[in-house]
Amino acid sequence: MSLKRLIAIVSLVVLLAFGPARQAATQPVQVAQSGGPVLVPARPARPRIEINPRPLLHRRCASWYVVQDRPSGRVLFPEKHCWWERG
Repeated sequence: MSLKRLIAIVSLVVLLAFGPARQAATQPVQVAQSGGPVLVPARPARPRIEINPRPLLHRRCASWYVVQDRPSGRVLFPEKHCWWERG
């Protein structure tokens, strides 16, 4: 048996043996003292974030076509210029 195959088999056995035990150990154990149902405390609500925007900005764009000379011939190529405006 080759060394790589032996290492693969041993690691698979170790993962199968200790994988479920590790998951069970990480889960919290809750014991009811009065014999009734266990009450899990609710998580606190996340804080609400409010955003008050400054004067609104809008993106304005101007686009046009330019004829460019390429090795394959003349090509109609789109160009665009954008800027921000208040309003």
